[in-house]
Amino acid sequence: MRTALTTATVLLTLVCPVAAQAPAAPSTAPGFVSEVIRHFDESMEKFIALAEAMPADKYAWSPGPGVMTVAKVFGHVARYNYLYPATSLGAPAPDGRDGDAAEDLGDKAHLVARLKESRDHVRSVVARLADPSATTRQYGRQVPQWSVLLQLVTHMNEHLGQSIAYARMNGIVPPWSR
Repeated sequence: MRTALTTATVLLTLVCPVAAQAPAAPSTAPGFVSEVIRHFDESMEKFIALAEAMPADKYAWSPGPGVMTVAKVFGHVARYNYLYPATSLGAPAPDGRDGDAAEDLGDKAHLVARLKESRDHVRSVVARLADPSATTRQYGRQVPQWSVLLQLVTHMNEHLGQSIAYARMNGIVPPWSR
């Protein structure tokens, strides 16, 4: 089969050299970025609703030694909403916000506010993306900018699931499940 494929490719190259060329790299499909941001918005609204529903006295709760507290998880998500755009999309956090400091906020009101601010930051960065298929670096490799957005949503959803488990372990039903 491989020989037949190779022979067919050689014949096609001789008969019609243009048709045998490798296809151009696909560009970002129309609507892809808006679809990614729609998923981001839906997940982030759940994340914020869960942060608001969790009682302040549970923010220090952790399922066990060495495992992130509720507050740490919420701060971690806010941090990466600033960090991914800053490191891979050239969009530093507004007002000198330090993404690292977001993880250290233990106060419920501050964390909920930081989650909302970080959500708004991501939205503004996405609105300014000129060419989401342009390449950037993330985790040591070249990727299209839209891949950073996909990673951002994936990361957030990983921790949304973790936060849902934390909430349920503390007798809190996620607001959208009531």
